[in-house]
Amino acid sequence: MPAGPTDAHLARARDPKAEARERTGDLAHWAARLSWTDVPSDVRERLCLVLLDTFAVTLAGARTQGQRQIRAAWPQPLGDAPLFGAGVLTQVDTAAYLNATALVCSELDEGGKYAKGHPAGHAFPAILALAASLGSPGERTARALLVGYEVAARHGRATALRQGVHPHGNWGVTGAAAGCAVLLGLPAERIAAAIDTAAGLPVAGHFDSALDGHRVRDAWMGAAAVSGLAAARLAAAGVVRNTGTAALSLGTLLGAFDADALTEGLGDDWQILHNYFKRHASCSYTHPAADLALQLRHQHLGALTNAQIGAAVAELRVDTHALAAPLNRTGWDNGLGAMFSIPYAVATALLDGVVAPATADATGADRPDLFALAGKVSVAEDPELTRRLPHERATRLTAVLVDGRRVELDAPHPVGDSDHHPFTARTLPAMLGALLGDPATVDRLRSTVDDLFTTDDVGPSLRALAPLTTRTAAVLGGSA
Repeated sequence: MPAGPTDAHLARARDPKAEARERTGDLAHWAARLSWTDVPSDVRERLCLVLLDTFAVTLAGARTQGQRQIRAAWPQPLGDAPLFGAGVLTQVDTAAYLNATALVCSELDEGGKYAKGHPAGHAFPAILALAASLGSPGERTARALLVGYEVAARHGRATALRQGVHPHGNWGVTGAAAGCAVLLGLPAERIAAAIDTAAGLPVAGHFDSALDGHRVRDAWMGAAAVSGLAAARLAAAGVVRNTGTAALSLGTLLGAFDADALTEGLGDDWQILHNYFKRHASCSYTHPAADLALQLRHQHLGALTNAQIGAAVAELRVDTHALAAPLNRTGWDNGLGAMFSIPYAVATALLDGVVAPATADATGADRPDLFALAGKVSVAEDPELTRRLPHERATRLTAVLVDGRRVELDAPHPVGDSDHHPFTARTLPAMLGALLGDPATVDRLRSTVDDLFTTDDVGPSLRALAPLTTRTAAVLGGSA
């Protein structure tokens, strides 16, 4: 007769904290034992692509007017950690915070499908700042980045946030802490303490802040970077321990937490292979609709001018899943608010053939055609599409044209998803170069990534990116 569950297992099942504590410990032991030479080649290659995307998007974000204003108001004490694209070397915490906000400000940072958010955005700014300051070897930095991504993504997968909670700055703090703990050379027990402490430092931000275009949403990522550093340092000091905090903070307070998801498939099912890259400067939930709008433009409206396109469209309806349906505002008064509007993304893709960062800052006076077309877009949840989550993020676009034609298009994922027209080592640099308007800088970043993980000290290579600028002022909406 097969053995039944042990008393200890039943006790853990009744005690969410005990289950979270045990799984956090397992995750930390995996992180401590991880050898870069044992990482599969496809995982290594994807990490390099994610790092390239992170560098390019951070550099571009740093050149926007908003980030210039933030830096002008922010103390930047001398140090050896770079502010990418800002020409500044500063202390670790300052670099981590400001690079994190620059990374996410243009809504171009990559994400994880099952994490339901941005693992690299949470983890990489803190890890890179600390690695530069410590002079960490390339191989250890690579391990730290990969650990940071996987720990963050697995906590995102394990967390079902309550309706209305934005995913910035909560579950992903754990990835920043884990990666920094690896850089500090902490043993498994203290890596677990760092992860657990990070789980006790979440931001409880409301999604409406993003819909309103409130830049506090970017600040949540800066807070995640600094909190990750704090958690790793507290663990290094030996004053914190692993108590299963995630079960209460990410679980009871902010939503529901499935501790088993932290270690399910660990070492075999790499979350970084389930990521997506963005070709539109807008929330990922808007991307399938924007992709379909591009398809509509190319297949049915390609011979028309912008003015003719607006006049040719009578009605546009977007049916999508429950996560995307709230992004239905047809008016906005700032760039971030536009980036969280499906009507904006659809109208911009139809009129311009690209959803570029600077377009989001256009006002009704600047682009009456854009606002008029966005007003013709309606957004609704289709429960059948919601049921296909998280494996698919499907959307349907129905266009009613003035000439009487009715066109219906659908997509199972956004373009750039790992399962749907994914970007590769060949296509991602070209996409970034075209979107940011500066292929030469993207090529420079690619060379940096290619060499980074074999160097004895990543500091000089990372600091060399501080004065690196892009020629993308017009694209990004800031002056160079």
